[in-house]
Parts: sequence; C-alpha cells; structure tokens
Amino acid sequence: MAILAVLWDVDDTLFDYTSADREGMRAHLLAEGLMDGYASAEEALERWREVTEQQWARFAAREVDFETQRRDRTRVFLDRPELTDAEADDWFRRYVTHYESAWSLFPDVLPVLDALAASHRHAVLSNSSLHVQDRKLRILGVHDRFEAILCAAELGVSKPEAGAFLAACEALALPPDQVAYVGDHPEIDGRGAAEAGLSSVWIDRGKSWVAVEPPVGPRRIASLAELPAILADTRFGAPSSFG
Repeated sequence: MAILAVLWDVDDTLFDYTSADREGMRAHLLAEGLMDGYASAEEALERWREVTEQQWARFAAREVDFETQRRDRTRVFLDRPELTDAEADDWFRRYVTHYESAWSLFPDVLPVLDALAASHRHAVLSNSSLHVQDRKLRILGVHDRFEAILCAAELGVSKPEAGAFLAACEALALPPDQVAYVGDHPEIDGRGAAEAGLSSVWIDRGKSWVAVEPPVGPRRIASLAELPAILADTRFGAPSSFG
C-alpha cells in the first residue's frame, strides 16, 4: 500500500528540544542564582531532565493536566512544594524565555520537507499541547507545512496508545497503512506507531534510550535525508521490511 501522508513528532524529531532545553535551563539557573546548589551545571541539568521525565509520565498517564505537570516540575526541581500556582507559573515563564531563545530546527528538517512537499501530505502528532506546539511551529517557520496539528492535551490520549495515532489518521481521512509516522523515541513513537498499524520510522538522534536496539516494527534511520528513499520503497510497510 502506497504511503500518502507523513505524520511527524515534533520535539527531538523536527525541533532540537534537547539542546534548547539544556541551553535554556543553563541560562535560567545562572540568572536565578541556582547553580550554587549543584556540583556542576551538568548535575543540575540532569536533575531537571529527571524531574521533567517523571512529571511528563504523569501527564501521559492522564494523572494530571498539562499545566499541573509544568507547575509540579518547578516545585519538585526546586524542592519547594509550598509554591503557589502563580509562583510556579512565574518561575516556569522565566525559564521559557531562555528556552525559546535557543530554539532551532535540526538541519535535516527543511531539506526533507522540501523533498516530500509535492509527493506526500504532512501532519503533526505530539504528546504536548496544541498551544505549545502550534506556537513553536510558527516561530520555527514550518507551521504551514502541516495540514493538521494534533496534540495529546486536546485529544485526551497520548502516544504510544493506538488511539492517538488512529485519531491522527482519522483527521487525515486515511487508513493507518497509508500513513507513515516519524518520531525520535523507539518505544513511544516507533513501537507505538507500528502497533497502531502505521508504517513506522524511528529517527535515531543519538539519545541514550534504554532500548538501544530498534524494537520490532519501526525502520531505524540516522538522518531524515534517508526518509524519501524509504517512502519510495514499495516494500515499506510490509512486515518483512522491519527490524
């Protein structure tokens, strides 16, 4: 079955979230005078990443809403559970100012979007919120490349649940076997999309995932430059092409 549309993850797939978060938080901690509590900047950044992953997992499991996970990231990281919502929001907004100053696309993004512009439809499926990702894609200059932007906060279902991927296919009015999904997480994106029936591509950006080998399902690539050839391969999507 021919692939007619590409469904994209955003953070660490199109947008270099890891670098922006690292540089933004480093600048924020310096501005807030919080580096003295850590042996090094890397230790502080590692703690921020740990807290972010913990709170994001609560949001993905629908234990808390999007705003609450942001506030709790701040409270846990600062070890200040007494912070009011307004205080936590103010601290996070100051961080976002630094974070946004470091935003950038990966260098392989615009070339592949240009290469596939005439041959495939494009949409976004993110585990974030529409408010966040819509604004981000506008600032990065690629918003108009996508005919639909779907996010977990509004869908009420998160990747890797099949319902998230199927909702995106429904928005495109296409069956899953005519949609390819491209994401950076081997399980949440790669396995999740494959198990939902989409043709799955894992863009391996070199992060240290627990699962270093590709799970059954997604095709593994090291650069988005490889994507056009994969989509043109008539065998792509067949079980024998995975692994």
